[in-house]
Order: sequence, then structure tokens, then C-alpha cells
Amino acid sequence: MLSPDIRLRELAGQWPGPEALWEQIALPLALARLHADLVHAPNCFLPLRRSCPGVVTIHDLAFERYPEDFSKRTGAKYRFFTPRAARSAERVICVSRFTADDVVTRYGVDERKIRVIPNAPALARGDAPPPDGGVGGSYILAVGDLRAKKNLGRLVEAWRRAKLPHRLVLAGLGTMDVPEGVELTGYVDDARLDALMRGADVLVHPSLYEGFGLVVLEAMSRGTAVAAARATALPETAGDAAVLFDPLDVDDIAGALVRAVREREALAQRGLERAAQFSWNATAQATADVYRELL
Repeated sequence: MLSPDIRLRELAGQWPGPEALWEQIALPLALARLHADLVHAPNCFLPLRRSCPGVVTIHDLAFERYPEDFSKRTGAKYRFFTPRAARSAERVICVSRFTADDVVTRYGVDERKIRVIPNAPALARGDAPPPDGGVGGSYILAVGDLRAKKNLGRLVEAWRRAKLPHRLVLAGLGTMDVPEGVELTGYVDDARLDALMRGADVLVHPSLYEGFGLVVLEAMSRGTAVAAARATALPETAGDAAVLFDPLDVDDIAGALVRAVREREALAQRGLERAAQFSWNATAQATADVYRELL
């Protein structure tokens, strides 16, 4: 919760045309009309012309690194506005040191106006058992769609090589050819995702690029052992509470799966301790401190 010295007002776009017109024309007009002291754009699209100081949050630059994962229109919008927003903002909030360094290096943003404020677990926790739908016995869980950066093809091969007595459950959108013992759930809602995480022996996150890696903390907060890629922001988020592996090395992934299963009780305890270091209250307070720097 923000401190009482800061009044927060949410302005959502009610605009019949493209979002960019709301963000760059209607929103600045509303800010001037309200005599706002500051505007915070929580995802890249800060008004470039505005009547007050601006804060922008940048979660990652995946649209720069993996442009093929975005539609032409969406990718073009992010690549046009994000660097300009980051350079014009009085403060830039990044959710990890990795993303902050990426923004500074790629866009030439002044390091002095960057503030690193991490995310925190947010998925509601229930007590229902893992739902029906083919998941039976011990399993290893991966969460994500089938975009190339999620690296699920190498994971499936690593699981096959590991020869563990565990099914591999891939929760998310998309279809792919998989061997026997691998289950594709398709889309899962929050309640089922929570149940799947709690029921897994290990959560594995082999992604090649993440600006934070929230799924890692969500699993840790449920006492689920984690194995994650030694890449981008994932080591920063996981700390010493996960088995890390080279996401391009199938044998290294396989070895990490075996180790995570073998050490899952110790990893689960370290994960709970790691996840407890992150909270949305702390994130809100740190964000309020950024506002105070400019007010």
C-alpha cells in the first residue's frame, strides 16, 4: 500500500481508436486537465510529450531480442516507443538488474535514472489437488507457450535422456510432437496452474530469455523445487535456491533435472526462503520512493 502522502489515480484508456492515440494524445491531455504531478506508465508506453515528470516500467526487451515472437504491429509499436520512453522518462523502473543493464546498453539510457524494483509472487494459492486431465503420479512441470525462446524442444530431449520415473507436463498454449510420457495441457487457468505447481516434484524453466522469471518464484513460494536456465534474469531471480543449467546444452539440462529430483527437499526449503524475500508491499513502497524523488 502506498503512503498517505501520495494520491494515486488510475487512468484507463477509453478511446475508440488505436491504443497509441490514447497513450500519446488523450492521456497527456487528461494529465494536464487533472494537474497531475507525475505519471507512471507500467509497461513501456509513457507519453513522450507530457505536462509532468514521467516514470516508465520496462519488464524486458524480448521484442528486441526475439522480434519473431511478436506480431509485426505489436513489435513495431514496442520498438518505436520503448527506447523513446526510456530516454525521455525522469525515472525508469526495471524489474531486474539484467533488464536494467539491457536498457542502458541497448538504448543508451543514463544509468543514474534507472531503479531496479523486482516483482513478487502473485498467483493465488489454493488447496485443491492437481486436477484431473492425465497428470498422474510424479511429474516435472514446465510452464510457458511454445515460442522458440521458451526452449521446450531441448527440455523434452533432456527429459528423455534423464530417464527419470517422472512424466513431463508442459502447461501452456500450443501443440508440438512429443514422446510418450510428455503431456501438453494447453491453456490452464490460475487455479489449475497453482494446483499443477503444488503437485510437481520439480518446476523446470529452460527459457532462453526472461526479464524476471516470475514462474520461478511462484513455484518456490509453494515449496516446489526449481531447476532453471543459467541465462538472462533467471539466476538473479532464483538466487542460490535453484539448480541452474546451460539452456543450450541438453545433457546439462538432463543432469539438472536428475539433481533437482534428488535434492528436491533441500531445494524446496531454500526456495521458500528465497520467495519470502519478495513481496508486493515492498515493491509498492520502493515504487512510492521513486515517486517521491520526483515530487
